[in-house]
Amino acid sequence: MSALDRNTQVAVIGAGAMGAGIAQVAAQAGHPVKLYDNRPGAAAQAVAGIDRQLARLVEKGKLPAGEREAIVARLCPADTLDTLADARLVIEAIVENLSVKQALLHELEALCADDCILASNTSSLSITSLAAGLKRPQQVVGMHFFNPAPLMALVEVVSGLATDPAVAACLYDTAKAWGKQPVHARSTPGFIVNRVARPFYAESLRLLQEGAADCASLDALLRDAGGFRMGAFELTDLIGHDVNYAVTCSVFEAFYGDFRFQPSLVQKELVDAGRLGRKTGQGFYSYAEGAERPQPTELQSTAQVASCVIEGHLGVMQPLVERLRESGIAVTERAGNGVIQVGDATLALSDGRLATQRAREEGLRNLVLVDLALDYSTASRIAISWSADTTREARDQAVGLLTRAGLKVTAVADLPGLVVLRTVAMLANEAADAVLQGVGSAADIDLAMRAGVNYPCGPLAWASRIGISQTLRVLDNLQRSYGESRYRPSLLLRRCEAQGGNLHD
Repeated sequence: MSALDRNTQVAVIGAGAMGAGIAQVAAQAGHPVKLYDNRPGAAAQAVAGIDRQLARLVEKGKLPAGEREAIVARLCPADTLDTLADARLVIEAIVENLSVKQALLHELEALCADDCILASNTSSLSITSLAAGLKRPQQVVGMHFFNPAPLMALVEVVSGLATDPAVAACLYDTAKAWGKQPVHARSTPGFIVNRVARPFYAESLRLLQEGAADCASLDALLRDAGGFRMGAFELTDLIGHDVNYAVTCSVFEAFYGDFRFQPSLVQKELVDAGRLGRKTGQGFYSYAEGAERPQPTELQSTAQVASCVIEGHLGVMQPLVERLRESGIAVTERAGNGVIQVGDATLALSDGRLATQRAREEGLRNLVLVDLALDYSTASRIAISWSADTTREARDQAVGLLTRAGLKVTAVADLPGLVVLRTVAMLANEAADAVLQGVGSAADIDLAMRAGVNYPCGPLAWASRIGISQTLRVLDNLQRSYGESRYRPSLLLRRCEAQGGNLHD
């Protein structure tokens, strides 16, 4: 079964922001689209809103006027559910309530033709549960768009236990024909994106709770070192803490209280206080008129650093060597264990241990740990921590070296894995478990995280870049430090390391 023909009638139920956006996408792809909402006049208002949005694109020269008219002409507000009987594809985008959606699907099954595909835009409900009790559960599939649907590329095509593979393949091809980047997913809690993304929020929330650094500094590190569009605190403020916290709780409960998905008490307190983020004017940050945005902390150094010694290969941090040279630092390279010596300080990429613990175990004096960066040759900021016995002079020498290379240096408390490294390791770990459990392929999961939430790199590709052994080492050390199952490494990572394979094999 290939993509639906462009002349195929599509129906969308729910004229809110998501439903209207999906209707616009289908109409832009050339389909005649009926838009229905049980609120009188809502569908017509949504079509008028789409027209206004397209008009703005015409004004900006991004859309020909004739195309705008053609798109709007293909959009038809429907007054009753009965008028959707001729649709070959119906996409529901109504309230996220299982019983309400089930009742609607029962109505649609009785109304539409036997070969009509019934798709749900649910972001979290089980497709298997939605289809249960229907006469034709094989026709039910998830088609999860991301908001705003006309702009966001990702569509998760979610198969329940009874979904016909040909139906899922048809929607996959249809989404691609609509200009989207579809991925296949199995119906498990959170599907791909809402499951794999949980550590992005959870690790920053935990670091804040444990006093690693302030919100502005942690956010800046994820942006300026990790390459993420936004840090966890500014992103949850944008999403709304009521929404983000509810999703976390839902996934946590659906996985029977697995501590990998444990909700944060810090975020719960914000929800309890009604500080839901931008929409209430206060979350982690204040959005009141005239409120000043707090700035990340930066370390300064008076040390005059002119040279350093690179001992061995620095692994993923190796691009920093050329950056040091380009900044005028005299670099000497010799055999060793992958560290940088500058003055009295020893700099090393974190491996998930506390700096103080690693210094003691390896007999290193004045140890300064460096966090992960997406690209050490272009990053503008980096996090460091140091062992308890590191002298002020040695710390200043380390900071002097990094600032000489053009990096802003932000200190975090001596906690395992620092900021970017532990976040990426946990994202990769959750992605690996999703692959192991058949939720999606490695390629689809990496694509979903790039296209659905704008990650700079797919978590599994990032783990391969760091090295599977190094990623495992970080997770093992995090688990030893905390003694919690939250940080248990995925069996898939262990298997790949043992077999010398690739996560995308």
